[in-house]
Parts: sequence; C-alpha cells; structure tokens
Amino acid sequence: MSIRSSAIKRIACFVLLALCVPTLALAQDDETPKYDWFVGYQWLHPGIDVPSPAGTPSNPIHFTVPDMSKGFGTSFTYNLDPHWGIEGDLGHNWIKPSGGTDYVTTVSAGPRLMFRQQDGAFFLHTLLSYNRLGVNGLNTSNGIGGILGGGMDFRISRLLSWRVFEADYLFAFHHYPDYAQVANFGRPQLSGARLRTGLVFNFGYPQTTPPTASVAVQPSEVMVGEPVTATATPGNFNPKHPLTYNWTSTCGKITGHDTTASIDTNGVPGGSCTATVHVVDPKQKKNGEASASTTFTVKEPPKNPPTMSCSANPTSVQAGAPVTVTCTCTSPDNVPVTVSNFTATGGSISGSGSSATLDTTGASAGTVTVNATCSDQRGLNTPATTQVAIQAPPPPPPQVSPEVRQLEARLALHSVYFPTAQPTKLKPNGGIVPSQQQTLMGLATDFKKYLESKPDAHLILEGHADPRGSAEYNQALSERRVGSTKNYLVQHGVPEGSIETKAFGAQQQLSSDQVKQSLEQNPELTPGEKARISKNMRTILLASNRRVDVTLSTTGQESVKQFPFNATDSLTLIGGREKPATETKKPVKKRARKKPANP
Repeated sequence: MSIRSSAIKRIACFVLLALCVPTLALAQDDETPKYDWFVGYQWLHPGIDVPSPAGTPSNPIHFTVPDMSKGFGTSFTYNLDPHWGIEGDLGHNWIKPSGGTDYVTTVSAGPRLMFRQQDGAFFLHTLLSYNRLGVNGLNTSNGIGGILGGGMDFRISRLLSWRVFEADYLFAFHHYPDYAQVANFGRPQLSGARLRTGLVFNFGYPQTTPPTASVAVQPSEVMVGEPVTATATPGNFNPKHPLTYNWTSTCGKITGHDTTASIDTNGVPGGSCTATVHVVDPKQKKNGEASASTTFTVKEPPKNPPTMSCSANPTSVQAGAPVTVTCTCTSPDNVPVTVSNFTATGGSISGSGSSATLDTTGASAGTVTVNATCSDQRGLNTPATTQVAIQAPPPPPPQVSPEVRQLEARLALHSVYFPTAQPTKLKPNGGIVPSQQQTLMGLATDFKKYLESKPDAHLILEGHADPRGSAEYNQALSERRVGSTKNYLVQHGVPEGSIETKAFGAQQQLSSDQVKQSLEQNPELTPGEKARISKNMRTILLASNRRVDVTLSTTGQESVKQFPFNATDSLTLIGGREKPATETKKPVKKRARKKPANP
C-alpha cells in the first residue's frame, strides 16, 4: 500500500506541474499539426493486489502485482484546434517472474488539452480505458477504467518533438470470482501510475503562406522641402507577435515609427525616389521577414513670376473726387507676395498693401494712369496699371432769381383726399370735395407761375386706395382718382403735358405708425382732439390711404400726407355724413374737436 500511495503522490506532482507551468508562458504557436503520434518507453506501477494462485477461494492469499519496468506506449491524436484534440492510446507493460509472465495492457481514448508554446507544449488528457490484466497462475481479467494525467513535449523541429515526460494515474476494476470468495479479494481495483518518455511525430501541418508587406506614400509627388509620409501594411504575420520595421529611403532623411515613417525632402535634388520597409518577426525562425518598396517624386520648385491686376473705383470722376485703386496679386508657385510702388500720372496717390487712394485734386481733364508692382519673396516682379478718366467740372448752375426761390418755397404741396369709393365709374371726374378743390386751385395757381421760370417742371400725381376692395377694383379706383385730379388741374390752367400720373391701388399703404406720427405732428389739432381721433385709428388709417400724392419733378419735393381733420367736409372724407352748411358758424377747430374720428 505504501508503494501505491507513493505512486499516486508522484502522479499528483506531475499533474500539478503540468497545470502550473503553462500559466507562466501564454504565447501560443499558431502552427498546429493536424495529427501527432507518440511512440516511446513506458514504466508502470500497477497498484493492485490480486488473489494468489497458491490460496483457496475460501482462504485467499494476497498477491501484489509488482512494478513493470518493461513496456512501451503509443498514442495518436487528431487535433481539432491548437488546444483540443481527440486521443487514442495504447500501453503495454510486462514482467517475467519465475514460471510465467505478468502484464498489463490498456487501450484508451478521450480528449486532450494542450498548451502550445514556441519551443514546446504542455498537455492534459482524460481517457476512458479498456484494461487487460494478466497474472501468472490466474485467468486473464478484463476491466474498464480510465487514465488521468499530462506531460510536457520539447520541440526539436517542426516535425519532431521529445516527450520529456508523461505522468498518468490509471484505475480499472477487475473480477476474480474463481479465486476468492471474499469481496475485497474477488473485486480488486487497479489504482496505479505510469511514466512515459519518447518521441512525438507531428504531421499534417496546414500549408503556410509566406508573410508579405506593402508600403504606400502620401503624397506621391511633392516639391523640395515638403514632407512625405510612408505607411507599411504587413500581411500573413503572426498577429500575436510584435514586429519590427526598418525604413530606408534613397532621398532625404527617413524617420520610422513602427508602421509609419516621415521623409524630410529638404535639400533633395529633384527626381524619382524610393522608400523601402523591411518587416521582421523576431520570434519567427522561418518565414518571418518581408520587404516592400514604393516610389515617389520630388520636384524642383517652379519659378513663375507673380500675376497682378489693378482696378479703379470709380473709373470716371470729376477733378477733385477720390478714387480707390485695388490690386490683386497672386503667385502661381504659392510664394508670398507684396504690392508696392504706387504711382500716378496725375493727382497724388497714397496707400499700403493692395489698396491705394488717388486724389484727383488739380488733375487735368483726360486719362490718369496708375501703376503698381507685385513682388514675391524670390525677387520676381510683375507690374500692372489701371486708368481713371478725369472729367472737367460741370458749369456752374444757372442763377435762380429770388422770385423763383420764393415761389418754390411757397409752393406747398398737399395730398388730395377722397371719400370712400370716389370717384365712381359713372362720374370718373368727380369725387373731389370742396376743401380738396381749394387745395388743388392753390396748387394750380402757384404751379402756373412756377412754369414761367421752369418750363420743364412736372407735377407727378400718385393715386392710392384703402385695402378693403379687390386688387383689380383698387387699381381702377386709384386710376380714376389721379385722372380726376389731373382733369381738375388742367381745367384750372395747368398744361396737360406738365402732369404725370401713377396709380398704385392698395400698394404702398401708409402704416399705422406713419398715420399716428402724422397725427402727433399736426399743429392744427389740440392734445384732446388727437386723443379722441386716436380712438378710431382703424377708420382714420383707411381714410388716410384714400388720397393722391403730389411730387414736384425739379426739386423732388413731395406733398405733405396730412389728413385735413379741420376741413368742413372732413367727416365726408373720413366716411361719415357731412354736416349742413348752416352748422359752419362755430370755429373750425371746435367743429373738428366734436367728432373727428366717429364717422
């Protein structure tokens, strides 16, 4: 029993070693054979007591099967992947005591777990066994059992390894009913150990693909002094192994950082250059290197002169007016440029950068030429010019008599207002209430006098309508209003050729803010009247847009858009009922204050 205990302890130590050592080196070799075949020496400690042939079934005698130093072992494994495989195992040991032969034969199969490294491997296996035990003087016993254990292989070459050791624990159940009636003797258990060493043949390796490398440069064409970046791409190398990259270049200084390298082309003569990378897997003994090259072009910098153009704004002025001269300068070779040396054949010019100002004071009528120069850092220059037309100053305006100026100042223009929907289609020349007739008569008198000094003057009439009608209706209504106004002026002596008309319909409406501002600025209304009128702002806004505006062509003077709240017929214009003439005895302002905004 001490021998058996000692064997079990040895097996446990071997298995513990096989479990612990792989954790110290986790790198796995990706080259895995499809099959491996072990052939070697096997030592066996059976670890079993059987009935002795010298005893009787009723009084059996113990017989310990001795250790067997003669033997061989072989196993064949089909590898599913780098770690797992299905193993078939055969082991045979024997010893020849006096008078016969004792032997143990096992045929086993089961899974194997292997931890592969660069120079060797560790494995564990669990096998189900058929165990055949032969003892001299006893019938041969066949039993079922198992094998637990592991070992270590040392790699000699790709095809051959040395199994340094294999340590296994064996167990099997046997039956000798003819030699012992006592249960412990009649059903002994084999609980032993075996040690192996030998050679392992590896074959069925997958076809290996040689490593490759490629290299690309960006950009592939540069000017002298511009950097180039090279990038290497390895292929078919072991992804678990770190690689080294050795960079070389036929042009410039190359500095590599693993898969990328930078090439400095300063001082490089123009021409074609080559960048090369050599990729090495230091851990791979064979097929661990690959090289690749690519070309790039370094060009001498071009020496094109800069291009330049200048423009003047404005291109034609009267003497004394300033002119802005702007020049645009660029280099086809992308070299920094500057604009300088502004000169002019007339007047004076000053400025910096790409812009200058020409002062034409004192310049004679004609053409002034402005010159400028564009220069780059290499000293290449390009001139450019632009021209400005200098016009003679206009003759002084004719003297206007004081009488005409007084007449222009007295020619106060007022907008003419109409009642709602007036004039009608049946009476297109009507719709002008008495207060607005007075306004037009005063305008006609002053304008006829004005034409004596300004015969080319025109009155421009612009008709408007409030927005309540359709666009077509409002357009026609505004046309009737300017037509009625024009006819009234013609009837009072204004030449028809001196009047222009425009109709805008409901376009160009006065806003509520504009009407409120006009109301606040009306000097003829008291604060109380303004407050009461503001309460009906919607009605006042509509009334303020039923009008004809007047513009004097020579001065651009426009009519005052101020609603006549104090007119006796203001209610008619607003949209209410005009009061009888007998009610006009009260002062005008009082009449306007009563109901200015309640038509």
